[in-house]
Amino acid sequence: MNRIEFLQQLVLNAISDDFENVDQVILRQVAEQGAKCGLTVERSDIVEALRALVETGLAKAYDLFSGIRDPFAGELRSMPALDVVEEDFRTYFYITKKGMDFHLTDVTAWPFDDEGDLRADWEPPVR
Repeated sequence: MNRIEFLQQLVLNAISDDFENVDQVILRQVAEQGAKCGLTVERSDIVEALRALVETGLAKAYDLFSGIRDPFAGELRSMPALDVVEEDFRTYFYITKKGMDFHLTDVTAWPFDDEGDLRADWEPPVR
């Protein structure tokens, strides 16, 4: 697994149980986990990982504008531009079934144990 694929796995994990925004949750969570693994993670890394995940159908982007009752109704057709931090936090991401199946297939690549500590047998991604 290379660094890009590893970051995609961390992002999939971050969006696997709820709709998440890049600047509110995904960046913080992935950067924290990446740091435990010896990686520095930038916002642009997260945006690129999300772009790849959306393009391959492993994740979807949503516009969760205020007043929306069904979050799935806000599905966007493609990856939105996220060059700058959102002020209104409307763009969220969620894993697809295909993404969840992919995420759960290779659990040996997951770097953390049940307590959230780095596994002793884990090997860092190749750059």
